[in-house]
Amino acid sequence: MSRIGNRELTIPQNVTVTNENGLITVKGPKGELSLTLDKNINVLVEDNKVKVTRNSDIKKTKQMHGTTNALIANMIKGVSEGYEKSLEIIGVGYRFNPKGKKLEINAGYSHKVDKDVPEGLSVEAVSATEITIKGIDKEAVGKFAAEIREVRKPEPYKGKGIRYKGEYVRRKEGKKASK
Repeated sequence: MSRIGNRELTIPQNVTVTNENGLITVKGPKGELSLTLDKNINVLVEDNKVKVTRNSDIKKTKQMHGTTNALIANMIKGVSEGYEKSLEIIGVGYRFNPKGKKLEINAGYSHKVDKDVPEGLSVEAVSATEITIKGIDKEAVGKFAAEIREVRKPEPYKGKGIRYKGEYVRRKEGKKASK
């Protein structure tokens, strides 16, 4: 029995959820998101509540029951509040430089790394070493943050690199000088 799949989702005042032939559409003040349902998953939208049920006990359907519920909950939160991830870069000369729909990263390489900001996301510079990625799609925000982090992952000896804000990087002790 899926506990996540059986929970009822409450729709906020300024959000509308519609189900049209297996296509869930969530509209809110920040935008619109949609999701195509599995054929064995049913979604009932009644008086500001969303209920996800399944009509089969196949393993894949059981797996998709909770996943679908969580995805709809993420869509509702995204169009009403939005999502954001903060990244910081640590190292001498390391910096972020957002330029419109491009993000320029100086991360200790001989060249600057340019990343195109995906549609629907925005990148704001808090300082030269800190940025915030904002958007309504949780998956897109997390994926783009992971792509930026991939440019220069934090290394365990000096702690230099790109990390999520508040991320703990386990430090290692370097080689000791032998006698």
